[in-house]
Amino acid sequence: MSHHGSSGSPRTVRDVVFVDGVRTPFGRAGDKGIYAGTRADDLMVKCIRELLRRNPTLPAERIDEVAVAATTQTGDQGLTLGRTAALLAGLPRTVPGFAIDRMCAGAMTAVTTTASGIGFGAYDVVIAGGVEHMGNHPMGSGADPNPRFMSEGLVDPAALNMGNTAENLHDRFPAITKERTDAYAVASQDKLAAAYGNGQIQPDLVPVATLKPGQGWTLNSVDEPPRPGTTLEDLAALRTPFRAHGRVTAGNAAGLNDGATAAVLASSEAAAELGLPVKMRLVSYAYAGVEPEVMGIGPVPATEKALKNAGLAIGDIGLFEINEAFAVQVLSFLDHFGISDDDPRVNRYGGAIAVGHPLASSGVRLMNQLARQFEEDPSVRYGITTMCIGLGMGATVIWENPHHADYSGTVTTPGGASADEATTDATTEGAAA
Repeated sequence: MSHHGSSGSPRTVRDVVFVDGVRTPFGRAGDKGIYAGTRADDLMVKCIRELLRRNPTLPAERIDEVAVAATTQTGDQGLTLGRTAALLAGLPRTVPGFAIDRMCAGAMTAVTTTASGIGFGAYDVVIAGGVEHMGNHPMGSGADPNPRFMSEGLVDPAALNMGNTAENLHDRFPAITKERTDAYAVASQDKLAAAYGNGQIQPDLVPVATLKPGQGWTLNSVDEPPRPGTTLEDLAALRTPFRAHGRVTAGNAAGLNDGATAAVLASSEAAAELGLPVKMRLVSYAYAGVEPEVMGIGPVPATEKALKNAGLAIGDIGLFEINEAFAVQVLSFLDHFGISDDDPRVNRYGGAIAVGHPLASSGVRLMNQLARQFEEDPSVRYGITTMCIGLGMGATVIWENPHHADYSGTVTTPGGASADEATTDATTEGAAA
């Protein structure tokens, strides 16, 4: 086994917990959107300030790292975003930060990368999140793809357009019809509207004041993309921009959006010491690559890998938060695992088709929603957040519900004292209930 001197510490992995997460309302990208004229880094600052306001027992100087993702790292999304956002948010100058790009899974990667640092013992508390202002930075703007991609046929040119990859998924899975994707999209809108009606979305939103010439100040406190009341007839009439007589439309895909998200993660010891809430425990995570031409299938191998790492099966998962880049992409995942289109475990509050997908920020939105559902439903022990990623990848994180009777982590009382409710040695860790 490992030999370490008396001065070294044992190489133990510590429990990582999700303490809290917030996001701005999501806007529609473009001149008419709520964030036209607003800077991306200012959206991120809003989230960081709100996390500190909501968690007053967390001293700002105890934050060990700020990891912020953006897909287009230029302009107001450039300049080592994690560090600049930390400074702009008024965190002590002793708090470091960095930037991350894994396209749509940016915030998710910010979480898993810093979580690994917590597990390793390098950090106690971190802030991780993402921002995408697609109005200021359309996807791929300013990028210079290497000519070898085309000349050597490394990637089908269509793979650089996400809508084409969604049409390719339809080709690969003919059982996923346009009727099914449209029905899924309508359900997403309906579920989000119901979640808003039940007050399930609003608690994790930070209002953002914006200033526009001739309009003065507006306080934005709800998402702009949703179209409640959308019907199958509405969707059937939409054009298919990626292919003549195609199946992918603006109605069964996520739109172009602006928004930011951020979360606090900590070791279970630090959470107990600082009296911070524990909303979820990280069980395992995995990333996987697939052919870029069918990037939407990425969540399938990523989920299989994450389940294998955790010693769990798909049947152990009681809640799914899947990023709805395209309805066909979600349905390809559900079909693979034998889950019905309207399974109540999947996207209970609706998803990106309704609420929007500001690329690098979406991962933490999925986590916020899963954490809230864990609280509402203690019967669920394990849940996953999963998404497809441009250029052919998938990302999956498995979480455990601290409200479940068999929770394997350290249970912390609100006063900050912790009681070890269950063994957490490697033999029982992650074992299926």
